[in-house]
Amino acid sequence: MGRLFGTDGVRGIANKDLTNELAMQIGAAAAEVLLKESKSAKPTVLIGKDTRASGDMLEAALTAGLCSVGCNVLSVGVVPTPAVAYLVGLYECEAGIMISASHNPCEYNGIKIFQKSGYKLDDALEDEIESIILDNTEKIEYKIGGEVGNATKCKSALKDYIEHVVATTDVKFDGLKIALDCANGSASACAKEIFTSLGAKCFMLSDTPDGVNINDKCGSTHPEELMKFVKDAGLDLGLAFDGDADRMLAVDENGELVDGDKVIAICSSKMKQEGTLKKDTAVVTVMSNMGFFKFCEEHDIKCEKTAVGDRYVLEKMLKEGYNIGGEQSGHVIFLDYATTGDGELSGVQLLEAVVKSGKKLSELASVMQVYPQVLINVKVSAEGKKKYNNDEYIIAATQKAEMELMGDGRVLVRVSGTEPLVRVMLEGKDINHIQKLGEQIAEVVKERLS
Repeated sequence: MGRLFGTDGVRGIANKDLTNELAMQIGAAAAEVLLKESKSAKPTVLIGKDTRASGDMLEAALTAGLCSVGCNVLSVGVVPTPAVAYLVGLYECEAGIMISASHNPCEYNGIKIFQKSGYKLDDALEDEIESIILDNTEKIEYKIGGEVGNATKCKSALKDYIEHVVATTDVKFDGLKIALDCANGSASACAKEIFTSLGAKCFMLSDTPDGVNINDKCGSTHPEELMKFVKDAGLDLGLAFDGDADRMLAVDENGELVDGDKVIAICSSKMKQEGTLKKDTAVVTVMSNMGFFKFCEEHDIKCEKTAVGDRYVLEKMLKEGYNIGGEQSGHVIFLDYATTGDGELSGVQLLEAVVKSGKKLSELASVMQVYPQVLINVKVSAEGKKKYNNDEYIIAATQKAEMELMGDGRVLVRVSGTEPLVRVMLEGKDINHIQKLGEQIAEVVKERLS
């Protein structure tokens, strides 16, 4: 992980950590790097944003930085993150930038850069941009006169993205009654049109953004209202997106949550039946529920596990040639149609599975049994974070718990990549048993590493 760029771009509180000055520097440094890579004398960079109040401010600063070094800017307004990833290729831009902090509260914002291929900017180019900003490794050449870039607005972006998502299915959703929780974010701009055009009757929740209500007790991080609404209204299902609509969680007709693991299970099962599941494999992270791994065994689907983070899932998919993968949190990548997680596209694929099966979502979701899960976060010292892997007492405590579970559960102890924490996660059939075992391991971690 870099000094500015984390696993998902530059993030921070807008006007505090992520200032206008920093945004302008990122724009200028990115332009300097892109001009060296591009065959065009004045390459175009596409910029999209979610609904946060700070989005306009940061877009203006990024635009100033890009134009000052000779890049043109194409502004597509409020769109989902996956729309930027798709449109950058469709419009033949040199790069795309999404201004968003995803599922975080409104005071946060972020800058995520995509290559012209639609994939996130690779580490080497991120490092080069960081070095220009932090180490002054390269003098930025600011343009004058006609060499300065210009900024224009694109009016067709949402239409083009909607058409792309709708085209990923040949099934109509006529007769389905669904609720859409847009998290007062990017999905507010297009979710209703996507699903209505496919024939579903849509009931909208949290689709009136005001700049500060994004992710506020709504969306995929707070699906409680959606769960109640779907059940009380007698709907077929509900879909909850996060602020930039790159993740989706579903709710069945009984108001029960269908998480990312279950969405991947349902869709990979359908793909295997249709012969479109490449290498009969799905990719998930080590944090996926044990029930998912059991599902794969029972349905003759191979499962590849990666470190936590959708970028690691994508890396594995690209390297090995797989076409579905994702996370429990609702980031699901359908590589046949998209280069990143796409909540609305995931919703379309899930509804296609419902329609083709003729079953209710609850019945489809029952294909995977969710094992009870306990997660305990233990604060540790900076030195402790470095030692946890090799501590014999922690290893012994973990092995003892694994033996007690006797193969019908699992233990995962890992260090947080962003916080001074060691995360102790256990799964098993008896919640009280795994809670007790988890607390025992956490106590050892605390004693040894605090």
